[in-house]
Amino acid sequence: MLDAKRVLVTGGTGSLGRALVRRLLSGELGKPAKVVVFSRDEAKQHEMRAEWSRQKAPTEDAAFRDYKRVLEFKIGDVRDYESISSAVREANIVFHAAALKQVPSCEYEPIEAVKTNVLGAGNVVRAILSEGTNVEVALAVSTDKACKPVNVMGMTKALQERIFINGNLGHRAKFLCVRYGNVISSRGSVVPLFLEQINSGGPVTVTLVEMTRFLLTLDKAVDTIFAALVTGERGDTFIPRVPSARVMDVAKALVGDREIKIEIIGVRPGEKVHEILISEEEVFRTIERGEYYVIRPILPELSGRVTAARTTEYSSGDATLDLAGVGRLLALEDRLKVQRDRVPVIAFLDRVSRRLAQLARDASDLPRPPVRRKGRDPIDGLFWPVDVEEPRKRTELGLEPGQSRGDDGLSVLHVLDYLRRHEMLHRLVAVGR
Repeated sequence: MLDAKRVLVTGGTGSLGRALVRRLLSGELGKPAKVVVFSRDEAKQHEMRAEWSRQKAPTEDAAFRDYKRVLEFKIGDVRDYESISSAVREANIVFHAAALKQVPSCEYEPIEAVKTNVLGAGNVVRAILSEGTNVEVALAVSTDKACKPVNVMGMTKALQERIFINGNLGHRAKFLCVRYGNVISSRGSVVPLFLEQINSGGPVTVTLVEMTRFLLTLDKAVDTIFAALVTGERGDTFIPRVPSARVMDVAKALVGDREIKIEIIGVRPGEKVHEILISEEEVFRTIERGEYYVIRPILPELSGRVTAARTTEYSSGDATLDLAGVGRLLALEDRLKVQRDRVPVIAFLDRVSRRLAQLARDASDLPRPPVRRKGRDPIDGLFWPVDVEEPRKRTELGLEPGQSRGDDGLSVLHVLDYLRRHEMLHRLVAVGR
């Protein structure tokens, strides 16, 4: 679908933007001619460019083979029409992920939220509908907070959805939206905050015991975007079917058996107790399409006849995960993150291996550089030459009696798991960067 297409990603230096760019460059939807990262953050663009350019490890990943030819960076701001217009002019596919997303920040600076989330979205649509453009599909990334909004961020994102859906009346491009909940590993979400608090010794701060949230992995968020791109019709808003959980259970799963206090601090400005992905008013125009719910547009010119797939709203209050389920979901995201960052992880391990002796005092036999076995996967084929025959070391590293560690040493995935359990991984990441 993306073969020879020019793709524009606004807000491409954010957590979702980075994951989206990587998947676009992987070629799973075809090989684009260009992928342009558009954002106003010069520092993050520099960091992202450096991250791609410094990968030296041999890999079969098409993303790393082709990035110099395909990937481009453009400084600009969706608030500035001329800036976004010049970027849109060369695009065939537009992913609009630029936004102000922090609920408290938007509460204190509502005008700034309007400028980016509302007027910025208007600039993107206006640019796409202008003469001389060749945009075929434009997709906006929204949030569960846009459904029955009670905060400025949600209100502005709800308007962004309507602006994009109304763009279909221009009959020049197909405009779509995706709406989803809390992305586990994205900047500003609750999980990185809790991990930072845990690494600092606590306390872990939870607003309310009753509070619930939808939880999805970063890869599931990109899956939703790709599903909308491939199967979406004009005006569709795609909703992933994802689990929800109490935020208190997320905190407990991350704290584990550590002696760290969990503190209830009360609701923050603009915060909802439960999030909603499909409202009572939207269920009557919500259909099923594969693994997703799809909200058809409110405008009769676009909606057509609908057989409703639900009779009740889709709320995180109907929590589907218990404490054990939350733990499994968080573990899954850990594994997915390693796979997303497979080559950067190798480079990172090479850079920090000399520092392991200082930081991992309980694992003093790990500081030697890793060894890569020929013909193996870049991550799974990477082994640390360690001696784990001593019973105490086997226990520390989580190896059961008689469990194989491989001919060359301990699997690096096992090492990463050990470092994570001993609260050393985030410190090592800081050193590696």
